[in-house]
Amino acid sequence: MAMIADDIEQLIREDMPGAEVRIEDLRGDGDHYAAHVVYEGFRGKSRVQQHQMVYKSLKGRMGGELHALALQTSVPE
Repeated sequence: MAMIADDIEQLIREDMPGAEVRIEDLRGDGDHYAAHVVYEGFRGKSRVQQHQMVYKSLKGRMGGELHALALQTSVPE
C-alpha cells in the first residue's frame, strides 16, 4: 500500500518539531517522493546523519509502504 504525501509530512514533523517540510510526489503513483526538510536540529550533522534522522522519523516505512524518497536536507539560514 502506498503512502500519501500528507502522511510523510506528518511523520517528519512529529519527529522534528519546527521543521519546514515540503513533499513532492514525483510520479503521481504514491511510491516515489522527494522531501525537502529544513531543520535546526540538523546543524552540525553530516548529510548522511541528516538523512538518517529523516528515515528514522518514517518509522520503518521506507522500503515497504514508501518505495523511494529523494531527500534534500539543510539547516535554516
